[in-house]
Amino acid sequence: MSKSLPSLSIFFPAYNDAGTIASMVLTAKIAAQALTDNYEIIVINDGSQDHTALILDELKQQIAHLRVIQHPRNLGYGATLRSGFKAATKEWVFYTDGDAQYNPLELPVLVAALRAGVDVVNGYKIRRNDPLIRVLLGNIYNWGVKLAFGIHLKDVDCDYRLMRRAIFDSIELNSVTGSICVEMIKKIQDAGYIFAEAPVSHYHRQYGISQFFNWRRLLRTVQHLLTLWWQLVLKRKRAG
Repeated sequence: MSKSLPSLSIFFPAYNDAGTIASMVLTAKIAAQALTDNYEIIVINDGSQDHTALILDELKQQIAHLRVIQHPRNLGYGATLRSGFKAATKEWVFYTDGDAQYNPLELPVLVAALRAGVDVVNGYKIRRNDPLIRVLLGNIYNWGVKLAFGIHLKDVDCDYRLMRRAIFDSIELNSVTGSICVEMIKKIQDAGYIFAEAPVSHYHRQYGISQFFNWRRLLRTVQHLLTLWWQLVLKRKRAG
């Protein structure tokens, strides 16, 4: 494969991902080397309580392109993504989660969807490999936020994205919870940036415990979504 990106930052938000983060970093390195000679890999360890930090310390000795950012305590998914975007220095930024439910080796699928003028390539799950209740709730969530926020994507909830880093010179993100994905996509869309979409695989979680059914965290996310809807939809309609 010819080198097809001028430069690339890959980052992973990680929370208690000791069983998967090494494979994610290693496959990211393979994917990056196939796409560009100018790349970096960043892991943001969001206050993990398992052996994630120890594994990342070992990986840093092996991989020169790896940087690790340690949150001293768990700050939340949104805060972790914001750390990743702030740390990225290359022209294109790719991120996915550190739990290995997506495969970094599919990054060329996103790159293949780039064309002149495209600023973001958003993945969408070919099939969601989660417990049935999560699939059902995920579908309801995806449909609901697209309707409420006027988002024109197949899959708002697919954390497998390739974006121009320059977007974040003009887009300010504030969310600290999982609502950051809605905030990010809505603000990027409203700013007039161009999206493309590409199908990606989604895998069963093989390690760790999903944070999806942390009811306290879910409640915070719902509260933040309501605040976002007020700020990004209702207030703008009234102002218009």
